[in-house]
Amino acid sequence: MEKPEIWLSFAPELHLFVAAARRAGRSAVRTDGVSTLGHVVESLGVPLTEAGALLVGGRQVPVSHVPADGEEVTVLAVVRPQPLPGPARFLLDVHLGTLARRLRLLGVDAAYESVDIGDAALATRSAAEQRVMLSRDRGLLHRRELWAGAYVYSHRPPEQLRDVLSRFAPPLAPWTRCTACNGTLREAAKESVHEQLQDGTERAYDAFARCTDCGQVYWRGAHHASLNAIVEESLREFGSPGPAEVLPQAVSDTA
Repeated sequence: MEKPEIWLSFAPELHLFVAAARRAGRSAVRTDGVSTLGHVVESLGVPLTEAGALLVGGRQVPVSHVPADGEEVTVLAVVRPQPLPGPARFLLDVHLGTLARRLRLLGVDAAYESVDIGDAALATRSAAEQRVMLSRDRGLLHRRELWAGAYVYSHRPPEQLRDVLSRFAPPLAPWTRCTACNGTLREAAKESVHEQLQDGTERAYDAFARCTDCGQVYWRGAHHASLNAIVEESLREFGSPGPAEVLPQAVSDTA
């Protein structure tokens, strides 16, 4: 018996994931008659993390739908802002260190693996900690263990930040997280951090904060203007800050 043939069309936002022949409009696909629509979409290159509503004849169906012969399928992109089943907490792979620091600068909970621990371990951590896996690795985003995931569409950090903020609309609380380890910052008296300061820093600054996890000390340093520009632009485009700032980040930080 001949296998079912269905017709698929993909939203323009998904065209980078599919073969060129499938970008112009509807195209035919032969299925095995038992695979789900979600499996078919993934087999054509689109991670389900990037697929929004699946429409059959204009009616939304679940990813578990088994397509029948002749069905017209439209695969939409995810809506923005995208709802999450829990708080907006993220996990970033080894290639997204700058993005991780910028998210932390804005007070967003962004765990980051500075070494390559492998896709399986990343997916397991995403599930265990209920974090959205952010990656430019399409294969990683196909893993079933993920709690949630999202493809980072640009290779440039400013565009990556805008992508994540527009997609998930996380609450922003600038200057409240350690950009080094993602811990929480607390105000610190100068005398309590005296041993961690160079003479010039101690003479020039009076306001300090320290990470409650790793102990790194922060103060308004030479990089404050460039970091503040990132903060102000993000707040202007993506909303008001949450809790009051603790202290702008340290001179030693880069974002």
